[in-house]
Amino acid sequence: MAGGGNQNGEILTEINVVPLVDIILVVLIIFMVAAPLVMQPKIDISLPKSSSTDIDKSKKPMKITVGKEGELFVDGTAVSVDQLRAEAAKRSAQNPDTNAILVADKAVTLEMVTEIIDAVKSNGLKKVAFSIQKR
Repeated sequence: MAGGGNQNGEILTEINVVPLVDIILVVLIIFMVAAPLVMQPKIDISLPKSSSTDIDKSKKPMKITVGKEGELFVDGTAVSVDQLRAEAAKRSAQNPDTNAILVADKAVTLEMVTEIIDAVKSNGLKKVAFSIQKR
């Protein structure tokens, strides 16, 4: 029977949802693949270079990143200096042997680096290492 009717002569008024579900699933997969790329914080750091490195990577250190404009991050999360102090105190209470690695852009002032080291060491962390690029 032509005209899209069924056996009783009625016109079918249902929407075919299979193509819609296919499109939604493809869009969902695209978002699932693209989301981790978008969600990672991008911090542009230009590290100073050195030919020697001495870091003990067996322990999980607290990674402190300082950007060109003085932005401060702890393990990829933006923090203030007060929050850095609290995090250093929390980690030293959990494990007294916790170390810190300072990743600072070479344009960061000595005053900012000194303030960060003072904030970390005064709250219980004993060692602070500087991250550099190998030549």
